[in-house]
Amino acid sequence: MPPAHYTDTRPIDHLAECGRADDPALVLRGRTLSHGELRTRVAALAAWLAHRLPEPGARVASWAAKGELTCLLPLAAARAGLVHVPINPLLKRAQAAHILADSGSVLLLGTAARLASFEEGDVPADCAMLDEAEVWDAVAAHDGNLPPSSADPDDLCAILYTSGSTGMPKGVMLSHANMWLGAVSVADYLGLKADDVTLAVLPLSFDYGQNQLLSTLYAGGSVVPLDYLLPRDVVKACAKHSVTTLAAVPPLWLQLTELDWPEESTTAMRCLTNSGGALTPDLVHSLRTIFPDARVFPMYGLTEAFRSTYLDPALVDSHPTSMGRAIPFAEILVVNDAGEIAAPGEEGELVHCGPLVAQGYWQDAERTSERFRPSPAASEYGGTAVWSGDRVVRAEDGLLYFVGRRDAMIKSAGNRISPQEVEDAARATGLVAEAAALGVPDARLGQAVHLVVRASAGAGDRTPELAQILARELPNFMQPKVIHWREVMPLNPNGKIDRAALKAEITP
Repeated sequence: MPPAHYTDTRPIDHLAECGRADDPALVLRGRTLSHGELRTRVAALAAWLAHRLPEPGARVASWAAKGELTCLLPLAAARAGLVHVPINPLLKRAQAAHILADSGSVLLLGTAARLASFEEGDVPADCAMLDEAEVWDAVAAHDGNLPPSSADPDDLCAILYTSGSTGMPKGVMLSHANMWLGAVSVADYLGLKADDVTLAVLPLSFDYGQNQLLSTLYAGGSVVPLDYLLPRDVVKACAKHSVTTLAAVPPLWLQLTELDWPEESTTAMRCLTNSGGALTPDLVHSLRTIFPDARVFPMYGLTEAFRSTYLDPALVDSHPTSMGRAIPFAEILVVNDAGEIAAPGEEGELVHCGPLVAQGYWQDAERTSERFRPSPAASEYGGTAVWSGDRVVRAEDGLLYFVGRRDAMIKSAGNRISPQEVEDAARATGLVAEAAALGVPDARLGQAVHLVVRASAGAGDRTPELAQILARELPNFMQPKVIHWREVMPLNPNGKIDRAALKAEITP
C-alpha cells in the first residue's frame, strides 16, 4: 500500500505547484522553464483558455510535437475546467479528424503544418483551429492569471484515444483523481526525486508517455521533451542533459542497445522503465551492461486503468518473465472462467480494481459496459473494475505472469493497432474486396502487421499501388510489413474470415 500521505487526492493542475520555484521543470529547445515559471505559464494559459471557452467541460484538442504547449495543456486545460484531448502527432489527418468529431472538440491547438493537412470537411464546423504561435500571442494579449483550481477530483479532465479491437480509436475518460494518483503512484515506486531528469521520448498522447511528465513534476524534477528522428538522438540527449530516467517500449530498447553509448550518456542514469511489451532476458542483460547503475522496471498497463503492475528491479534477474505485483492504488485480481478468484497457478482474467480505473469510453455505453464492469465480490475497493481480457496466472509467491490476449489487437513497437482500422483503409482504396490484418511475431517490432487481401473484381495483385495509398492514409506504425493476396479467403463455421487459419498460413 502507498504511504499514508499520498491519500490526499487533488486536481491535476496542482502538479504545477509541486516543485521548488528555482529548480528546472521543463527543458525546451533554447530555454528552460523553472518550476516557478511553469506555474506562471500554466496560470496564464489556463486564464486564456477559460476566457476563450467559458463552458465547463468543453473539449480542447491538441495535435503538435512535444513542446511547451503540449506539456502545459494537461494542466492548464484542467485548471480552466476543460477536458483535454491530446492527439498523437504520429496520426494522420483521417485519424485526427475522427478524434475531433468523436470528442466534440470545439478548439484545436496544433502545429501549423498539421492543421494545414486537413481537407475540406475533416474538421467540424464548430471547431476553431489555432497554431502554436497564435496561441501564445493570444495568451500574451489576454494577460490573465488563473489560480489553482478547486475541481472535484472525480471530474472528467482528459480523454485519451486508444485503438480498440474493432473500428477507429475510442476515447478513454480520465478524471483528475485518475491522473493525480497515477503520477503519485509512479513517482513513489520509481523513487523519483527533485534532482531527477526525465527524457520524455514517448508520445504525450499515451498514458505511459504523459505520466513521464506528470510523475516527474510531482516529484519536483525536470522533464526534457524529445521528438527523436533516430535512436542516436536519444543517446545524445542523455549525455547533453545528464538524464537519470528513461522510459521506452521493447522495440526502441532493442534499437538503443545496438548503439554505442559513451560514458557521458550513461553515468547519470538511475532508472529505466518498460511497458508496451515484455523485456527478454537478453534485452535486460544488454541494458544492465550499458547502464550498470540503473534499476530496470518492467511494467504492465492498459489505458483503461493507466497501469496495473510493475516488477521490483531486484527480482528482474530471478523472475525475468513476471509482470510483478500491483502498483500503489491498484488492486489486481485474477478471475477464473467460473467467475471466482483463481487459485495460485490457475489461469484467469486480469481484473483491475481501485481509483486508477478510468470512467469508461467517451459516448460509447456499449463498449464501456463490455470492459468496465462491477468489481468481483472479493475486491477490497469495490465499485467499477476494468476486465482486461488478458489471461494471467498468479504464482504462490504472488507474482503475476502473462499468458495471452483474448482480443485480436495487434501490438507493434509498443502501439496498439486496431485490425479493423487497417482493414477499413484497405477496402476504402477500391482495390480490395476483403481484408484481414494480423499480427505476426517479429523480432524487432514484437508483432508486425501483415495484411491479407482478396482483390476486387478485375483488380488483381496491385501491391505497390495499395501500399502507396495506405502510406498516405495510415500512420507509419500501422503500415503493413507484408501484403498477401488470396483468390479466396478461408471462412470459419460462422461464415467469417478464419483469422486463425490465415495466421497459421503466413506465420513463419
